[in-house]
Amino acid sequence: MSVLGQLRDVIGDENVLTDGDAAPYGRDWTGAYTSTPLAVLRPRTTQDVSEILKIAHATGTPVVPVSGRTGLTGATLAQNALMLSVERLNEISEINVAGRTATVGAGVILSNLHDAAEEHDLIFPLTLGARGSAMIGGLLSTNAGGSNVVRYGSTRGLCLGLEVVMADGRIMNLMSALHKDNSGLDLRNLMIGAEGTLGVITAAVLRLAPKPQAYATAMVAVPSLQDALSLLHKLQDVTGGGVEAFEYMPRSYMDKHHSLFPDFPPAFEQGYDVNVMIEVAALTEADAQPDENGQVPVVALLEQTLGEMLEDGSVLDAVIAQNEAQRQLIWKRREDAGEVAFFGGVFVNTDVAVPVDKVAAFEERLTPRVKAIDPDATEVMVAHLGDGNIHHTSYISRNDPLAKDALVAAVEDVVQELGGSFSAEHGIGVSKLETMKRRKDPVALDAMRAIKMALDPRNILNPGKVIPSA
Repeated sequence: MSVLGQLRDVIGDENVLTDGDAAPYGRDWTGAYTSTPLAVLRPRTTQDVSEILKIAHATGTPVVPVSGRTGLTGATLAQNALMLSVERLNEISEINVAGRTATVGAGVILSNLHDAAEEHDLIFPLTLGARGSAMIGGLLSTNAGGSNVVRYGSTRGLCLGLEVVMADGRIMNLMSALHKDNSGLDLRNLMIGAEGTLGVITAAVLRLAPKPQAYATAMVAVPSLQDALSLLHKLQDVTGGGVEAFEYMPRSYMDKHHSLFPDFPPAFEQGYDVNVMIEVAALTEADAQPDENGQVPVVALLEQTLGEMLEDGSVLDAVIAQNEAQRQLIWKRREDAGEVAFFGGVFVNTDVAVPVDKVAAFEERLTPRVKAIDPDATEVMVAHLGDGNIHHTSYISRNDPLAKDALVAAVEDVVQELGGSFSAEHGIGVSKLETMKRRKDPVALDAMRAIKMALDPRNILNPGKVIPSA
């Protein structure tokens, strides 16, 4: 019997999609990576996934796990491979209020988990622009970050347990809700961020957090990034670490956002070079309960801090949201970053991290190198300033592969000089394979290859991604 015939016997004809039915799965959100999968498989249970991988392992058929297909690095390219979609593993099995955990399938959409947690006055604090389509399996596989990392950490820090199907179909049960477990190697964290190259994540136990009782959200203009960093530290001090988001949007980002969305309300009456979106959350009733004048203490604290800094000149302008509608507008400006970055001709998009005090140096060192490669190039940058994660896009005047490669190398050089990382939250996929080969410690690469060979000796799990060949 053919491979597809065996698979149809396992999960049913209707869940083995081919030809035109499979075509939509072969294109990711960016449109930059397209492929024609051998078939798209839609398992309903972990046991289904196990049976699929047993067949794939026995026949040497490559398998590419996919979730919401909102990635940016080509990690779901599946030319002539089986594309294993986790979309039907979408059950939220439990919201454990006492333990503050959620047990979920890999196909649960992030916004659905947000809604389920909120019903119990809890939150799953990971948030990003693609929350309406991104799924838990993909977020774990890329160790996604988002805008709240400054307070809650990335996906790896929000996961307590995993269920993973190995390359040969065996099911590894790491579905623990333990906060401490020293029983050997940390296989959970090994699987998180591996982009489906070591196993297929099918379920997870995730940390939940108490829902903030009030927010103070603002757009702030400051003279420099050093002033922005001083503002971050001051706010962390006066709020006891209450800063949830601290997002940098320079003039280039604000101008491009306005050109794409001309009807969107401007942040300020005039333009500034350094603009920051701030959100501070109140967890206690004392910080959230309005006083006799109707003022919320956490909002008053933000107003007071910004007012003091306006007086000494370390803040140039500030607009604080007065209601939820205004807060959502502030957030939307930041969450439009995908459209802003991926619109505008020939471009090179990068996702890097540097120490939080080196973001200004990144800008200062990179711009002259970009101009040296292409004097007509323009740049747009946006950053999770609270954790040093920078999304930099260069728009060049010609579709020249050599110029694109030179721009990528320029970014790599600056990042390496500043002690940073060439990949912060989007993963490696195929787009950063050459960078991995050039920049990753060679001993680390050898260790990765050895782990891959040990866990997937037939190289069927998302082959050609993340780990460059020797």
